[in-house]
Amino acid sequence: METEQPSLNSPFAAVRITEFRYFIIQRFFFIMAMRMVATMVLWKIYLLTKDPLQVSLVGLSEAIPAISLALYSGHVVDKSNKRNLLFRSILLYLLCVTALLFINFPSVEANMGKHFVQYGIYLIIFCTGVIRSFSGPTTSSFLAQLVPKSLLPNAVTWSSTTWLSGSVLGHGSAGLLIAYVGYSQTLPIVMGYLAISAICVWLIKPKPIQHTNAEQKTWESVKEGLKFVWNTKDLLGAFLLDMLAVLFGGTVALLPFFAAEILHVGPVGFGWLNAATDIGSMIMILSLTFFPIKRKQGLTLLYVVAGYGLCIVIFGFSKVFWLSFIALLVSGMLDGISVVIRGTILQLKTPDNMRGRVSSVNSMFINSSNEIGQVESGLAARLLGVVPSVIFGGAMTLLVVGVMWFKAPSLRKFEY
Repeated sequence: METEQPSLNSPFAAVRITEFRYFIIQRFFFIMAMRMVATMVLWKIYLLTKDPLQVSLVGLSEAIPAISLALYSGHVVDKSNKRNLLFRSILLYLLCVTALLFINFPSVEANMGKHFVQYGIYLIIFCTGVIRSFSGPTTSSFLAQLVPKSLLPNAVTWSSTTWLSGSVLGHGSAGLLIAYVGYSQTLPIVMGYLAISAICVWLIKPKPIQHTNAEQKTWESVKEGLKFVWNTKDLLGAFLLDMLAVLFGGTVALLPFFAAEILHVGPVGFGWLNAATDIGSMIMILSLTFFPIKRKQGLTLLYVVAGYGLCIVIFGFSKVFWLSFIALLVSGMLDGISVVIRGTILQLKTPDNMRGRVSSVNSMFINSSNEIGQVESGLAARLLGVVPSVIFGGAMTLLVVGVMWFKAPSLRKFEY
């Protein structure tokens, strides 16, 4: 870590550290590549199947390895050189995108059939889930090694802003590119972004491994991480609130159906609907960089998740593109507040020697809510219909907040 000591009151304090700048640049391009892949895959499976359940299986394909390996990956992250582990993760993701490029050639679909392409995509996304189970905890743990602890809240905000910027541009540009140039021309661009990300990681010097018990057995290490999260009620409450809210309130798997069949806006509109939440989050997180929340963060977290659920209900009822976009945009603004609060709680509450394991538990919660939430959306759409399932999910999010209000008083009273 560099020796300079930026002013703690400056919103640019963390960004003045050279290695942190490399970190957020790599994060931007890695996330943009991942979001482009996600958008392209969802639209491709929609075109191949026109079935909400089969579209939602994309999420399940990634969730199974991401969740099942999460606890083990945290143990590995804590015992590994995080720079090198992140570098290898990006290279492996690049290999997956290369495989995706191959099966999306028109000649492959013509010769091998649609089912080959469909199940090939599921297999590749399964592999990216394995990679994400390691890259997520590694990124979160690595951040804390690049800035002084006093700058962690500022660094978390910048990291979240970078993540959302990459996500917005990834979703939006993927929709435009697949509409106008096709999959075979878009995927090499994704590969270029991953190459930039890998170079930026390599420019960061390796950092010392901070695990204090290198001889500790894997299961004992995993149990130690789980026990810490369970006993840290503020952290556990924030994880649970996010997991349950996104599990029920997520709309990602159903957006292709809204874009094509309800709002009639095609792949370009789909790309912007996919990006709307992240645009809102980016706006809010940038605002929080300059005007941070100074009091009652736990109470604020409950309020914004309730607002998120309400926005999902409005989106479900909407039949007009601009209203649907605004509903998702506002839901993203509220989610942006949640991201900053939850990320800051994670960084401030976690000891350095346990960051990989605690971050892996966080990744497990996130993956279970996002990807399993896609499966829940697909099943609900099969049973209830696309529109009723979204309205039901938003209503369940409001119910989750009500339950957490009474069951997690420590979270409601939490401040940092």
